[in-house]
Amino acid sequence: MSSDKPTLRPETLDAFHRGNFHVLQPKGEGHRSGADAMLLASLVAQEGPITVADLGAGAGAAGMAVASRLAGAQVTLVERSPLMADYARRSVALAENAHLADRVSVMEADVTLTGRARVAAGLPDHSFDHVIMNPPFNNADDRTTPDRLKAEAHAMTDGLFEAWLRTAGAITVSGGQLSLIARPESVSEIIAACGKRFGGIEMTLIHPRPDADATRILVTAIKGSKARLIFRAPLFLHGEDGHAFLERADSLNNGRTAYARRTSRQARVTVI
Repeated sequence: MSSDKPTLRPETLDAFHRGNFHVLQPKGEGHRSGADAMLLASLVAQEGPITVADLGAGAGAAGMAVASRLAGAQVTLVERSPLMADYARRSVALAENAHLADRVSVMEADVTLTGRARVAAGLPDHSFDHVIMNPPFNNADDRTTPDRLKAEAHAMTDGLFEAWLRTAGAITVSGGQLSLIARPESVSEIIAACGKRFGGIEMTLIHPRPDADATRILVTAIKGSKARLIFRAPLFLHGEDGHAFLERADSLNNGRTAYARRTSRQARVTVI
């Protein structure tokens, strides 16, 4: 006998910023947000009214974390996958998120669209003060997962940073900020993709522990800036023993503080 009931996917309701907002995420498939998303969100440090685009937002954790910490932030979650966009919409609509729901919207669109197709999808030129992104980070030669959703979220393709930063450059206002988190081995591709679009690049290597190699890199840059590249002091997440976050990492992870740029956002900006 067949059933008319829809097949329900297993999912979890996860609390972030010590319960200040919640996110619905697929269980056992797809990309699940955690510390990476919270560290990415911490890069948005501008007070007052600000428009933010979270490209490749998944279920929306990073963008919602920005809205959670900054009361003046209007955030657009941009996600290509219909399934993950649905998770984002349902997350925003949760009763636990009522205090920020009117400042967060979801847009189902492909980040790599160009020209008129991108504008028609809802991403016009010069429309956001800040763009954040956590692009797929696994090399295509790495062992792939049989989970299609996770593979799409994690698998890097040739020209990925160029395509994503091309969109970021188009939709960001002059003097606006780009922020991303990636693997350290992507440094050269990121710098190349910034090109003449973004300057004043600041990079911070993230180490799980003081004696461990870096596993992530935080990157910020300013559209039109001519300032030079800065490598900042490394950020350590945990101490030599145990899994608890160190005080600074815990503050960033839980939205108590921002990881502000060292240099002014408007320093040496040229209109492009």
